[in-house]
Amino acid sequence: MLEKAGELRRIASPVATEMEITEIADREMKSPGGGKALLFERPTIDGKPSRFPLAINTMGSERRMALALGVGSVDDLAHQMGLILKAKPPTNFRQGWDLLKQGVDLLHARPKRVRSGPCKDVVTRFDATPAGDLSLDDLPILKCWPQDGGRFITLPNVYTRDPDTGERNLGMYRMQVYDGRTTGMHWQVHKVGARHGKRYYERGERMPVAVCLGGDPAYTFSATAPLPDGLDEILFAGFARKKSVELVRCETVDLEVPADSDFVLEGYVQPGEARPEGPFGDHTGFYTPVDDYPVFHLTAITHRKDAVYPATIVGVPPMEDYYIGDASVRVFLPVIKMNFPEIVDLTLPPEGVFHNLVFVSIRKQYPLQAYKIMHGLWGMGQMMFSKYIVVVDEDCDVHNTSEVLFRLCANTDPQRDSTFIKSPCDSLDHAPTVPNIGSHMGFDATRKLPGEGYTRGWPDMVKMDAETKARVDSLLQRIVAGKPA
Repeated sequence: MLEKAGELRRIASPVATEMEITEIADREMKSPGGGKALLFERPTIDGKPSRFPLAINTMGSERRMALALGVGSVDDLAHQMGLILKAKPPTNFRQGWDLLKQGVDLLHARPKRVRSGPCKDVVTRFDATPAGDLSLDDLPILKCWPQDGGRFITLPNVYTRDPDTGERNLGMYRMQVYDGRTTGMHWQVHKVGARHGKRYYERGERMPVAVCLGGDPAYTFSATAPLPDGLDEILFAGFARKKSVELVRCETVDLEVPADSDFVLEGYVQPGEARPEGPFGDHTGFYTPVDDYPVFHLTAITHRKDAVYPATIVGVPPMEDYYIGDASVRVFLPVIKMNFPEIVDLTLPPEGVFHNLVFVSIRKQYPLQAYKIMHGLWGMGQMMFSKYIVVVDEDCDVHNTSEVLFRLCANTDPQRDSTFIKSPCDSLDHAPTVPNIGSHMGFDATRKLPGEGYTRGWPDMVKMDAETKARVDSLLQRIVAGKPA
């Protein structure tokens, strides 16, 4: 699909998985518009050719992100989300037909269980005799940056299940390879996978885990999307693609995974077992230090005959993950607006590496409304990690960082228009004095209303009137056409 769309560049020469692929991909990701997706046909591991090709930067542009979700634009999916949230009883046939179509889309969200699928083309079980010759050592797993603690699986879709409720969770947690059959499992304390693990630890039971690599990119998007807690990511993937996800049971663990995955790594996490993990060059643009994390033990690897190993890299922005995160914000903005209807637009600029910076514009109606929005956003799931929130008026384009900074500098008195709170912090943030705990700051860069401590009349911004602009537009057209003014 990417090649047909002109979005793929093949690299036939051998390229090392030890940092060489990272350097090529980093240059591509930082080229205008995110560059192209790259398919390394002959990746090498310690100088030896890998059995499998490697794909990277497959979602690293607005167009490729839309292709990944099967839409003309990410905004199309956001529009569908908004229609469902605003659905009301129909008053005429046309409205009834539109509502019916939305209902059909929701029916596709339900997964379908199948007996087998492409991910079972080749099965290697480590409890069998002989166990087979495939291990993690044979996959073209990247060592991304010079100080990384080893090779890391960077684009894993990790499936776990709540032992009490049976609810499935799909998350994305990096995995450091220790040897051919064990890895780290970097689920941070705030993540659902860690919560599931805690319950297994408390019960003294081995935790089944399945890790999928590749398959429909909607799974990767769903794994990283800010879904409400308890909403099944597989249901959302089916809704996004308007196609039921086919699930197949794993070989050695009691979990179900998408049948079209390129690779499935089956295994378990043993309660109480942890090993040092890291360092890792992270999306913060800095290395995250060594810390203890659970250990994932492999019990089986299954894969497609034509499997392609998917990877990404993170580091100093902009990178591929910016486009994935930006798509998440755009798709779920209708959900945020449902809770805060005064919000006009919201973005997480790349300089903030996701959680560090939020720009939000509002239709301001009453004093201190900007603070209501700040605290409301800090209370919404992963938004609790937002280090800085800047609130501006509705006529400010939040996607234009220069315009937002102009409003921030022009419209604020630092003491009057800022606030600090204490809150949990992203585990990857190296700045807080104590890990996972720190402070956040909000700025009210809106026009000030009576009651907000401003005692002078708020001035108008310098703007040309519409009549003059229209007259000059006409004048310039005549000048360009060589006609008399």
